Amino acid sequence: MSKTFTVTRTVLAISAAVGALAFPAIAFAQDAETADTSEDEIVVTAQGRTQLLSDVPVAISAVNAETLQNSGANDIRQLNQVAPSLLVSSTGSEANGSARIRGIGTVGDNPGLESSVPVFIDGVYRSRSGIGLNELGEIDRVEVQRGPQGTLGGRNSSAGLISIYSKKPSFTFGGSGELTYGNFDFMRAATSFTGPITEQLAFRVDGVYVKRDGFYTDDQNGRDVNNRDRYFLRGQLLFEPSDALSVRVIADYTYRKEECCAATYVDGTVNPFIGNLNNPANPFLQPGATPARTNDNGNNIINVLRDLGQPLAAFSQGYGRNISVSANRVFTGETKDYGLSGQIDYDFGGATLTSITAYRQYRSGQASDTDYSEVDILYRAPSDDAYRQFHTFTQELRLQGEAFGGKLDWLVGGFYANEKLTVRDNLRFGNQYGRFATCRIISGGGLSGLYSPTNPSCVLPGVGPATLAGATGASGADIVAAFTRLDSLNDLGTTNDRYFQNGTNWALFTHNIVHITDTLDLTLGLRYTSDKKRFNATFGNDNNVCTAVQGLVLDDLTTTTAGTASQIGTARALAGALIGLSCQGNSTAELNGVSINDRRSEDEFTGTAILSWKPIDDLLLYTSFARGYKAGGFNLDRSALKSPILPFAAVGGAQALVGNLQFDPELVDSYELGAKYSTGPFSLSVSAFRSDFSNFQLNTFNGTVFLVQTVNGCSNLVGGPAADTDLSAATGTCATGDVTYGVRTQGVELEAALVPARNFRIAAGLTYASTKYEDDLVGTKLGTALDPALRKLPGDNLSNAPEIVATTSVTWTPDIGSSGMSGLVYIDGRMTSDYNTGSDLFPQKEQNGFAVFNARIGLRGPDEAWGIELWGQNIFNQDYAQVAFNTPFQAGTTATPFLDPQFPGGRQVFSHFLAEPRTYGITLRGKF
Repeated sequence: MSKTFTVTRTVLAISAAVGALAFPAIAFAQDAETADTSEDEIVVTAQGRTQLLSDVPVAISAVNAETLQNSGANDIRQLNQVAPSLLVSSTGSEANGSARIRGIGTVGDNPGLESSVPVFIDGVYRSRSGIGLNELGEIDRVEVQRGPQGTLGGRNSSAGLISIYSKKPSFTFGGSGELTYGNFDFMRAATSFTGPITEQLAFRVDGVYVKRDGFYTDDQNGRDVNNRDRYFLRGQLLFEPSDALSVRVIADYTYRKEECCAATYVDGTVNPFIGNLNNPANPFLQPGATPARTNDNGNNIINVLRDLGQPLAAFSQGYGRNISVSANRVFTGETKDYGLSGQIDYDFGGATLTSITAYRQYRSGQASDTDYSEVDILYRAPSDDAYRQFHTFTQELRLQGEAFGGKLDWLVGGFYANEKLTVRDNLRFGNQYGRFATCRIISGGGLSGLYSPTNPSCVLPGVGPATLAGATGASGADIVAAFTRLDSLNDLGTTNDRYFQNGTNWALFTHNIVHITDTLDLTLGLRYTSDKKRFNATFGNDNNVCTAVQGLVLDDLTTTTAGTASQIGTARALAGALIGLSCQGNSTAELNGVSINDRRSEDEFTGTAILSWKPIDDLLLYTSFARGYKAGGFNLDRSALKSPILPFAAVGGAQALVGNLQFDPELVDSYELGAKYSTGPFSLSVSAFRSDFSNFQLNTFNGTVFLVQTVNGCSNLVGGPAADTDLSAATGTCATGDVTYGVRTQGVELEAALVPARNFRIAAGLTYASTKYEDDLVGTKLGTALDPALRKLPGDNLSNAPEIVATTSVTWTPDIGSSGMSGLVYIDGRMTSDYNTGSDLFPQKEQNGFAVFNARIGLRGPDEAWGIELWGQNIFNQDYAQVAFNTPFQAGTTATPFLDPQFPGGRQVFSHFLAEPRTYGITLRGKF
């Protein structure tokens, strides 16, 4: 509590500092006549036109090259420090980075879900926001647009977008270089050259190489994980044969071969809600309990993990970075990202045509010890046949001009994209899975007296099988045989699952600014989008244990003749557990060679309306409405086809179930009221917003499989307000006419900057965003019940959506004597209030508020021809988790699952992906 209070107090202090900038500084800035602010005038293209940031009536943060360099931003994650409404994080793979704006973003790492906050680089759409975690090279600026972007070019977005603009070629020769060395043996070398080839043709070449040791230690295999080993190349040509024509061609290539991403167990020192989840049960059974149940003082799954080789120290290391990895399992990943784009701008005199054409290919393969323990339960082996890959072609055309004597600034355009997505997976059960699974069953209840992890089926020889048979009556022989088969389930599962999605998206749009008077503008935009996707998948699987166990005990699930009531109940419970653990995630040889296919299409109108007024030259007031959209699609995960209990043949085959993989498009209606004040040395922008999301697309991991659920609200929930928080999937439905939006984000944003002198700049930002689920929730727009795994959502905040975020930065570049040399002193900070990192909102995934600070100090030569800098990232070594999650399959048994408010996940164990620790180093720069 003290940590939370301290950070909250810090946030409030920063908020007060922002307020101090916003009001008294106005008068101060008016007296700062000598301040040179021309270089602080940021030009943006958020409305498809070149405009000053202060003249754009939308909520947008723009970060220039100097700020990016000072903050140490090499990819989009570092933007967190300077954009308070933005949160970028990465979890199980560098390919799965997620960006959130105002608490809204794509949750999870399923590539079938498009980005709520897409990334554009030089006007080219990148298929998923995680692709923006690459090195960026020399950057001119970054624009972070907040709120739905449903009108102009590129893909639709429901929460905002990130636009990155690289430096263009110059017709003046120049170059720059950078050498950096830091702790963790961090090395970074970057260089850039530009200049003319002819009077009409210029070039630029950028290159970056990065290498660094990992932040995690794998003692089992003698490796470090979460390292860096990558390079980036970009070449550009700029052809300007006349003032009317400009042609820019860009080619880039990124290669990464790194080990990522490890996780550690969450313990009680990190989150007190862990309680005794990480303790072994001693003894297994609660003394005196009738009927027999697991001891309340611990967790039987910890006993199982310990007895199969997991050191108990891993469950109590706090924020330690010693990871648990099975022997010979690795996190090796390889990524290639490359493309070619061309932009043509031609001024006809009365109108300007812009064409952006691009082709890109992205491929990322990632091995993993997927259970994050030293017990070999689940893994992905490194393989050239396991990856996710995007082939993307995009074409955008815009024509923009003026009419009626400048009263109308019009823009019309079109966009086309073809995206071919391939996912090939090789997830398999590990070499100890069978024994782990049988021990999980035996240790969790009245049979725990038979527990013997070194013997077949995890039971005592002789007496164990006999007791199992006796406890299940006429079903006994089948139950014992099923235990034997499950015990043998080792190194089986997916041989190669192949998912293919071919998506075609085209749109027509118009965006027009009507100058009603010299100070009053009306902006109207409209977009029509057509989105079509074709899906097919072919499965490869050698898990014949699943089919064998189903054949043995499927009839025992519903037996009424096994014997006594106790024998019937035990037979049914064990049959369900045996099939469930044998066929987890629909991993079954029954699917081997089976193919499925489906298609979907949707059409949507989106748009915007903005009324803006400049009562004086330095002040802009605006109000706006926007409707945004994110396409629906397919869940690229066979586990969503059905429950693993029944064979596919019993429910009509896999093709009959393919519709279960579809999810609906996400829609948002957004309202905003804002003001921007800019008077040279001082600028201030304030916006108040409200956005309502229908069919909010949520991807969550429940410890066994990934669920994709659309979330809506209900004005009259069948069964009453508590019907969406129970354990039944049959209650909590809603009449179609009563279905409403399911998520609302609303709040206030403030950004301010003050340049009281030429060499001194202060910037600050504050976001208050209440991003919540509605009190009564349902699943689809048809009013189906919310999945019980999400019963904690109603009325609570979304994951990774802190209510308060404050940022601040100070830059001082004092002159040193009269030689032209200068110094550099820079510090930035981001203060965040408490939030939950898990999409199911279990309390074990709560993150206390924290603050992260970066700093840089340096000496620079005349005209910054050379420089030397000492820097630190996360200088106070703040520990925090990016995301906490249910550790796969590692859940114990409880007599009353999900009913204890402290343990809504029962006896589930949790892990987390930690943020980067403190890093520091030295950088040498030079340019000519």
